[in-house]
Amino acid sequence: MRIDSTLSAVLMAEILDPSNDLWLVSPWITDIQVIDNSHGTYDAFFGDIPPSGWRLSDTLLRIAGAGAHVHVITRPDPHNDAFLRRISAPGVERVHIQRDLDVHEKTLCGQEWILTGSMNYTVRGMAKNDELVTYKVGGPDAGQARLDLAQRWRSGA
Repeated sequence: MRIDSTLSAVLMAEILDPSNDLWLVSPWITDIQVIDNSHGTYDAFFGDIPPSGWRLSDTLLRIAGAGAHVHVITRPDPHNDAFLRRISAPGVERVHIQRDLDVHEKTLCGQEWILTGSMNYTVRGMAKNDELVTYKVGGPDAGQARLDLAQRWRSGA
């Protein structure tokens, strides 16, 4: 099963009602397409001039613009550089990037939900590799994850 539709729905919900803090933790990140609008499915969501799709950087910047503090934790590896440049352009606020050589966790976490497992945010992770991903809404998991992530990385953000 591909994770595309779940990830799209989660990220669009974050644009409409952003969490205070959104955490993306992944050792490898590329600027993958996360919202596919090539068939006009989300035209009403995008407005007058809908794009054919949004990449991860576009989406995170829009979520930050809607009021969330977006925390991206990844490895200091050239593989991640193009994506990180897009989300750290001059004038971009509320996006906090931290590089950690030892990061191995793969988590995307908002206020009331968590998406976690073995998937990196790359083309292979999203569409090719056999990945285990868990999505939970409500309950204590997202809150505990946010506390743990903030304790480990907030001081460097």
